[in-house]
Amino acid sequence: MPGKRTPQKPRKSWQSRLTAEADGATSQFLASLDIDRALWRYDVTGSIAHARMLAKVGLISSSEFSKIRRGLLSIASDIESGRLKMPVELEDIHMVIEKALIDRIGAVGGKLHAGRSRNDQVATDLRLWARDAIDRLLEGIAELQRAFVRLAQRQGEIVMPAYTHLQRAQPIVAGHALLAYAEMLQRDSDRLSETRRRVNVCPLGSGAIAGTSLPLDRASTARELGFTQISRNSIDATSDRDFLAELCFDCAMLGVHLSRWAEDWIVYSTTEFGVLRLHDAYCTSSSMMPQKKNPDTLELIRAKSAGTIAQLTGMLSLLKGLPTGYSRDLQDDKRFAFAAAAATEEVLAVAAGIVATARFDESRIAATLTEGFLDATALAEYLVRKNVPFRQAHGIVGRLVAAAEKQGVALGQLPLATLQAACPRISRDVFGHLGAANAVRDYAPPGAGGPTQLRRQLAFWKKSLGIK
Repeated sequence: MPGKRTPQKPRKSWQSRLTAEADGATSQFLASLDIDRALWRYDVTGSIAHARMLAKVGLISSSEFSKIRRGLLSIASDIESGRLKMPVELEDIHMVIEKALIDRIGAVGGKLHAGRSRNDQVATDLRLWARDAIDRLLEGIAELQRAFVRLAQRQGEIVMPAYTHLQRAQPIVAGHALLAYAEMLQRDSDRLSETRRRVNVCPLGSGAIAGTSLPLDRASTARELGFTQISRNSIDATSDRDFLAELCFDCAMLGVHLSRWAEDWIVYSTTEFGVLRLHDAYCTSSSMMPQKKNPDTLELIRAKSAGTIAQLTGMLSLLKGLPTGYSRDLQDDKRFAFAAAAATEEVLAVAAGIVATARFDESRIAATLTEGFLDATALAEYLVRKNVPFRQAHGIVGRLVAAAEKQGVALGQLPLATLQAACPRISRDVFGHLGAANAVRDYAPPGAGGPTQLRRQLAFWKKSLGIK
């Protein structure tokens, strides 16, 4: 077709320096297209901003900028539709886009890279990607928090055991347990928000390591890309991956929190505990045992946290021995960061569905609520209010628990005479403080596990998360 340019054989940008080409295995080894093609949108966006700045400072003309912009947008369209070929010999998405641009608009496409290295280019793309990844994670966390709050609104005042050492400890309202997860998730959200602030620094214009002699307007490029500041040091800017390590840590810590929640609910949903009922949509059965209802989604959430921890370890191990300045090792940073963010985003979406459809088995909880002497601490604190030193009260109640256990009754079922024999300061009003329901009603300070505190916590979370 007249005027159509014939694409040249794929050739690396630095090939002129070398006299031999890599063989197929080496080309594949050098390439990162399998992973960094995910950056194509950010590469196009960053390239358009860079080109606009080049036109602004007079390094290219306005008509050349228009050509470059149209070319980049057409490449973006072809990548989105899967039409653009990506030869492995070009190594990465940045060179794929640059070559496609030159093939389409000619030599003017070669002007785009003025004042720019792949080192500051990929650092910019990664920060743009990390910003979006964090925003998605923040919304996923908020949606999971909303699910916990809504379940707490529906069934939060059910009285249930709280556990330490996986043994019954004290009674709480169920919403208190649910909002403990909301608190953990809020710390994850806060960490990610802090990481995002550090991500939002523009390295573009740092070049390969020392900057450039060209009169770049870095501030204007940063503004166009939504960065709040530019990097101060070109050496650090091109090799800094702290923000990816932070993101991997944030995902790992969030994964640990989600794993702890998953473990709780796996235990709570067993026949032995019987606290929680999971929706069938989030369970599987057995290929052999037809009665089974397995909490496989929760088990996989628990497993995914191992992956995020491994990715954090991989990222830190990748960085620990590098000299300052760019090294090719950094090509693999994306393998850790992308995997950590993607897995975490996936887990959050599933977790929200699990929580939204779960329910507490109120009758099963109530049927076993007298077991385990959940009100023992309440009795000790009753004695404290009767002016008995706590350590003495602790001993008195310990002996009463042993006596009740021997008789097979609850503390509140012991005769008043037995209670008074253990401590004369006990009077008939003690029965208004014994039993799980009375114990949770008596909780006094903010942050405790009673219904009054739950209502305050719910009011806070509803306002914080925009729940009507």
